[in-house]
Amino acid sequence: MSVIEVTDLRKSYGDQVAVRDVSFAVERGEIFGILGPNGAGKTTTVECVGGLRVPDAGAISVLGLDPRRHPGELRQRLGIQLQESQLPDRMRAGEALELYASFYRDPADWRELLDQLGLAGKRDTPYKRLSGGQKQRLSIALALVGNPQVAILDELTTGLDPQARRDTWELIEQVRARGVTIVLVTHFMAEAERLCDRLAVIDAGRVVALDTPAGLVSRVAPEQRIRFRPSAELDDALLDELPEVTSVSRSGGQVLVTGTGNLLHAVTSVLARHQIIAADLRLEQGSLDDAFVGLTGHPIEN
Repeated sequence: MSVIEVTDLRKSYGDQVAVRDVSFAVERGEIFGILGPNGAGKTTTVECVGGLRVPDAGAISVLGLDPRRHPGELRQRLGIQLQESQLPDRMRAGEALELYASFYRDPADWRELLDQLGLAGKRDTPYKRLSGGQKQRLSIALALVGNPQVAILDELTTGLDPQARRDTWELIEQVRARGVTIVLVTHFMAEAERLCDRLAVIDAGRVVALDTPAGLVSRVAPEQRIRFRPSAELDDALLDELPEVTSVSRSGGQVLVTGTGNLLHAVTSVLARHQIIAADLRLEQGSLDDAFVGLTGHPIEN
């Protein structure tokens, strides 16, 4: 069941077209990613979805509500964390959550949120003294304090160190486990691959592809490569005759098998039947980076 439906969305700023006929649907309970480079139109798209900007054309439905006609009701059911979110330097974390909770009819227990997001010890800490990772945790808490059914998280991990980014990914997975549908805006490939059930790839204001991460990769980089060292004599013909295999070659004592589909299972099954162990086995396949370049003709610049 779709909780968000966007049809032919268009938004311009003067002569600059930021979003061109964007369409997608988000299913209940999924993490839906909007992936693209800076300036691609990602933030404009989700700001229109969240009712923060008025589109020039197109239709938007969020939980059956039109953001333009029902902004007040939508704010009660949707949480949003924007890329440029900031709080006053002296505002304490607990104060911010208590204030935000007062905006909603049925808010979550903000003290419980502080504890769940690892901020219980920072309740009385001023915003300016929080670390980057702690500020992001607080942003998530503020997006959830209204007990939303849908949360929009825009470039949540930009500027974080690798460990803080991984910690934030775990938090996002926990949020989904609470039953919240998530729209995640990102330009990080690893983040999209790790978290997203499906992705809309946006470039120059247009959706150029919409699929699962694996589906996007298989469109433009279906070939896989398996490298290993066989523990015993191996007749290449055993692998060549597999329908998934396109070529078999050797370099020294290493075997390289190229193919498509469920290549790994096909190769390891043959090896197991002949009691051959594949030492130093490595599976190499296309990445989301490869897919993005294949779809748009250029890489994302992080």
